[in-house]
Amino acid sequence: CSFCVSCSGLASMAEAERPHKLRKVDSTASEVGGLPPPSPAPPDEFDELLRGQLPPPSPATALFRPQVERATKYVVVSGGVCSSLGKGVATSSIGALLRGHGFRVTAIKLDPYINVDAGLMSPYEHGEVYVLDDGGETDLDLGNYERMMYLSLSRNNNLTTGKIYDHVIKKERRGEYLGKTVQVVPHITGAIMEWINSTAQKPTDGSGMQPQICMIELGGTIGDIESMPFIEALRQLKFQLPENSLAWCHCSYIPNMSGQKTKPTQHSVKTLLGLGVQPDIIICRSPDPVLEETRKKIGNQCNIQPNRIISCHDVNNLFHVPGVLAQQHVVGLLNGVLSLDDIETARPPSFGRDRSLQSLNDWNRFAKQVDQADQSPPVTIAFVGKYNQGGGDAYQSVLAALHHAAVAVRRKLKIDWIDATHLEKPKATDAEAAENLLDAQARLKAADGIFVPGGFGDRGVEGKMRAAGMAREMKKPYLGVCLGMQVAVTNFAREVLNLPTATSEEFDKDKKSKDHIFIFMPEISKETMGANMRLGTRWVEFTKPEESLGAALYGGSGRIMERHRHRYEFNIAYKERMEKKGLVFSGQDESKERMDVIELPTSQHPFYLGVQYHPEYKSRPGQPSPPFYGFVAAASNPGGVPDMIEQCRKAGTDPHWTPFMI
Repeated sequence: CSFCVSCSGLASMAEAERPHKLRKVDSTASEVGGLPPPSPAPPDEFDELLRGQLPPPSPATALFRPQVERATKYVVVSGGVCSSLGKGVATSSIGALLRGHGFRVTAIKLDPYINVDAGLMSPYEHGEVYVLDDGGETDLDLGNYERMMYLSLSRNNNLTTGKIYDHVIKKERRGEYLGKTVQVVPHITGAIMEWINSTAQKPTDGSGMQPQICMIELGGTIGDIESMPFIEALRQLKFQLPENSLAWCHCSYIPNMSGQKTKPTQHSVKTLLGLGVQPDIIICRSPDPVLEETRKKIGNQCNIQPNRIISCHDVNNLFHVPGVLAQQHVVGLLNGVLSLDDIETARPPSFGRDRSLQSLNDWNRFAKQVDQADQSPPVTIAFVGKYNQGGGDAYQSVLAALHHAAVAVRRKLKIDWIDATHLEKPKATDAEAAENLLDAQARLKAADGIFVPGGFGDRGVEGKMRAAGMAREMKKPYLGVCLGMQVAVTNFAREVLNLPTATSEEFDKDKKSKDHIFIFMPEISKETMGANMRLGTRWVEFTKPEESLGAALYGGSGRIMERHRHRYEFNIAYKERMEKKGLVFSGQDESKERMDVIELPTSQHPFYLGVQYHPEYKSRPGQPSPPFYGFVAAASNPGGVPDMIEQCRKAGTDPHWTPFMI
């Protein structure tokens, strides 16, 4: 059996305890003791009794009981007590383990906020915006799903309250509800079920085959008003599906205050019970492993067996979480709830180099590699950002990509957070700003590499530009992503082409400069902001892959596919002048008019690379993004860049980038 011995028997135990169906008897049997013969047993299904006697269904029937695909099984992950418990990590880790058992897995994030998507949400408030292949701007948890489960999701895999209300209101305006009073129940809940059912059937793992298990993370905290329709929709969905088709995992918090306290979890689960949902598994977040007496107390108060209470305690790194869950037989427990043994599993065909982590051994091995890297000499990256105060969530994918690369080169990643505004020229009377500038410049000089991420708005742009210029002058490894590429080119125009007013049209609303190095893309509307950019996966072509640093990092490929998110593009009127001064435009789009990759020859600079796209979105554990890998390798050993480039070319191309395939 592919599941653990102690838990895989839960399904058979449940079957043994289930009441046996009545056996049909012969009504013509002789009477015993003058009693009449027993009546025939009722049909197994009530529908059979009424078959052929029911009136035709009304047009509104589907609104109350939408038809759902009955072959897919679901694992719902909710959270209680407080936010930031790690529901996304738990969802991703369970999905990774199920994938390791051979199941085809997909994932959906339900977000209760009214925003249609995450595209216009502040990084300080909500973390980064994660961009998908189809251009969907989504919650950062979808990045966790893609990285841990090796998926390629779509915008429909992130469902918000705003999306579902917009969908229902548009249907009402088209007259599709036949005059009915449109209400939260059944119309909003029915639309949520239909959306989940439709999205859960779409292949996302590169196999082209329908997923067998759909992970669903319910955002927010149980008890929030805005999440009520989603909970009700999921409750109804369970009863639209066959038995053993939906498992509910509830994450809760166990504080340690003179001992482990269970009262917050008790209240959280009772709130869930009050909404009509009995969790099948409780995942307890705590600093230390959950004690057996704590399990028993939670089990007694929350109507759940103690062996279905899982300890998800603090670990050295997040890649240990699949192992922690596996040690407590989470897949075996899910087998008892979902009868996973009934699903046929088969490994999808492998295309090219498959470096994805699949089995539990793969995850344990990678977690150990991370631990070993953390004990290795550090590589210090000066991170010149403008959303640093938002914490790591504002740059989650970038940090993940840097970390994947550091593990690959066996170095401990050390981030030196430098506020971009501290590198801007201070006013003569501002002594504090002058001191910040000196400190920031000293830290840039001390770092092994300089990284400038993307961003919007003019705050901190001059500081980012200064960082790009210092990296070029000091010949320090530099990687600029999106805006980081734009400031590198603009700084080059100012200091090498001697165009002191050079800037981007984005930062010159009053049109004071005559040298707009970056201009607004003509097809982008200026009337609206949401989902109004060059978004999603696009082809990038290398003009001379045999000479290009960027192409070498991708194994010498002439074409790659990467995800974009920007409104401004390079003004090609300046291209020839910059090329004459040594700047190389090595990557461009298919029209050969939009510049996507810039670099300096390795004969002039050990590693100076800027990309208009966002390579961090496709970085995976054990499969680091090529630009990030090259950058961290160069920062770790600048003298070894030629050997690193040669090794990348020998390794060849990877279908993960040309095009997406596991």
